[in-house]
Amino acid sequence: MRIDKYLKVSRLIKRRTIAKQVADSGYILINGKKAKPADEVKEGDELVLHLGKRNITIHVLSLVDKQNKNEVKLMYEILEDNKS
Repeated sequence: MRIDKYLKVSRLIKRRTIAKQVADSGYILINGKKAKPADEVKEGDELVLHLGKRNITIHVLSLVDKQNKNEVKLMYEILEDNKS
């Protein structure tokens, strides 16, 4: 699944266009490498999101194509959530 779609479906970022802009700006890392919006996310990947003054590190647990409010929290595990 594309990183921009994953971030939208998982509700980490509200809109796919915003997820694309964040990735284009270099604020998303997949396993330590800068991500482009079309880069693929797989189960087991580690994502680092630099969102303003907040840095979030997550572990991807599952990929789900549709937004189901109850399944969203099962898509990832938050490893770190730093606010500077």
